[in-house]
Amino acid sequence: MGIPVRRARTLWRRFVRLECPRQPLAAWSMQATAGVLLMCLLVALVTSWPWLTQPSLQPGFPSPFTARAPRDATVVDSEELELRRSQLVPRSHVQVVDDRASRDLQARLELELRRLKLSITSPQQRLGTQTLSPDEQAWLESLSPTQWTDWTTQVRQVQARMLGQGLVATVADSQLVSAAHLHFEGLPSTGRRLAARLVAESVAGHSNLRTDAALTQRRIEDLVTQQGVPTIAVKRGDLITRQGEAISSQAYDVLDYFGLVSRQPRPLAWLQHVTEALATCGLILLVLRRWRARAEPRQALLVLGMLLVVQAFKLWLGPAASPMALLVPPTLLLAEGLGTVAGLAWLAGASLLWPLPLDALVNVRVLLAATIAAVAAIVASRQRNRVQLLQLAVLLPTAALVLQWLLVQLAGLTGVTGGRLPEASQLLSEALLMGGLVMAGVLLAPLVESSFGLLTRARLLELADLERPLLRRLSCEAPGTFEHTLMIAGLAEEGARAIRADVDLIRTGALYHDVGKLHAPQWFIENQGDGNNPHDSLDDPFRSAEILQAHVDEGLTLARRHRLPRPLADFIPEHQGTLKMGYFFYQARERDPSVPEAAFRYRGPAPRSPETAILMLADGCEAALRSLPPGTSEQEAGAMVRRIIEARRHDGQLASSGLGQADLELLVRAFVRVWKRMRHRRIPYPIPARKAYSA
Repeated sequence: MGIPVRRARTLWRRFVRLECPRQPLAAWSMQATAGVLLMCLLVALVTSWPWLTQPSLQPGFPSPFTARAPRDATVVDSEELELRRSQLVPRSHVQVVDDRASRDLQARLELELRRLKLSITSPQQRLGTQTLSPDEQAWLESLSPTQWTDWTTQVRQVQARMLGQGLVATVADSQLVSAAHLHFEGLPSTGRRLAARLVAESVAGHSNLRTDAALTQRRIEDLVTQQGVPTIAVKRGDLITRQGEAISSQAYDVLDYFGLVSRQPRPLAWLQHVTEALATCGLILLVLRRWRARAEPRQALLVLGMLLVVQAFKLWLGPAASPMALLVPPTLLLAEGLGTVAGLAWLAGASLLWPLPLDALVNVRVLLAATIAAVAAIVASRQRNRVQLLQLAVLLPTAALVLQWLLVQLAGLTGVTGGRLPEASQLLSEALLMGGLVMAGVLLAPLVESSFGLLTRARLLELADLERPLLRRLSCEAPGTFEHTLMIAGLAEEGARAIRADVDLIRTGALYHDVGKLHAPQWFIENQGDGNNPHDSLDDPFRSAEILQAHVDEGLTLARRHRLPRPLADFIPEHQGTLKMGYFFYQARERDPSVPEAAFRYRGPAPRSPETAILMLADGCEAALRSLPPGTSEQEAGAMVRRIIEARRHDGQLASSGLGQADLELLVRAFVRVWKRMRHRRIPYPIPARKAYSA
């Protein structure tokens, strides 16, 4: 079993390798791999869901066959029936008396009666809300306890009768007073007027009715039955639907009546689409791993998560799903963060996994959306600031609107539509929606970058700003290291340009590769000036080696503290790789010949990308090039650079970098070109004698 496994692993690595075959893939943990596989399974289940739960046909979908009525029939028109029901709902609400609301209104009346009773017994404490006239006050004070009880009982009975009939909150107060006045007979006019006003004010602006859903539905059904159920008369041989045409609601009802619509799960079709979706996810991951060897699991989860969201929206929206809004914004975001190839791979998968049958017009619209998304993916990799991305948020929707309008006009002229043509307002709404999503993606890009470890071109250029806090601190606290960094950045940038590596990445990575020297800048020779070297006072090669290694460890700590993206943080340990600290190693060997070499090597890892390898070589060549005497020729400079590079290669530092022999020769020439620019001649300007001026 061991040999087949090794062979399969070798084939896998060869298949997903980059153009440079020696660049290794980033290792994923078992948990991360399981999470990615689970996301692939979710995408497959969502994509294949219609073949488990939905009917085989749906209104608005293109018909897969031509169907004719096998016999005469009368079929219920479900769309017209639903329309009638929706029209009857606003005027068919059945309301019943809500006992709880009635009790609340009765409690309000009891409160008013208690306040009236208090105003009779204590005239100086008139707490009631009623404004009593002198006649009403005198009449209430003239009542005996028995008469008061009879009067209040009659008031309660009148309110109960009105509540039993049901009250609406919008009835005018005057109408309530008039209705209550009719119920009080045998009372003097003053008591009758006061009682009517008291009852009316206790219920004014309130309702004790609630809608009963069951009774409302029953009334709607009764009204529909009285009006007659809408039907479709079908004769034998009538054409129900033609293959390729969109199925209308009436045609769907007829097909369902004749049993041509299957509602049973289709296991074979479901399994086919599950396999198709899994294969698509696998191909997207293979492309991502092939062109981004250092891709992290969370970036794969981002790609698959976007595909899952888009597939879910396709199912939710059905035929109303907009290809432009669903394909263009995610492609732009992924291409900006993971590169053009990753964006195009995602676009191909999302386009091929459209889970709905497509008529001729929708098919062309999907193709048009894929074309615009592909252009966006290609352009996104060249955008160097967020302003240009905001311009894309305007240009892409405009182009989509114009192209779709031309498509609709062409389809209308030729008569090949396959369905109802979208109106101009619909196209405009779709363009605005797409523009809004693209704009939201641009605005949320920094959050996505930090959450998923993406490194966009705009982010790289922002981090390369020399006014960034960490770079500003480096220039102030370790000026020698900062100048050394700028020199190396120039060499590395020219080398990257020579072999077509990522120039922006290597420029920014070069600026941060030595930030770890901030923890003790005086221990590094470029910051010592004419002062003493503290290593001489320390006189301990082992401690000196620990200090050199510490600048790598402290650099990684600063990278985490300042939230540098992973590709930039990799420059900190990989620019030293596992190089030997030769000076201190030979010092230790002079004292103890048995000292192991491993104790004086950086802990690495060795460069795992062309960019970090170029920086290592530039770091090794920079000091040597600056030390060359003025009369050095290009051939001599090139020979020296070649010796340094060959020494790194023989030491095994470039084994995982992906750099070939041709690349190394191009780097030699690039470094020499930079050296020539550094050593250019200047015209000697005469310095005039200082003139003396008399007082």
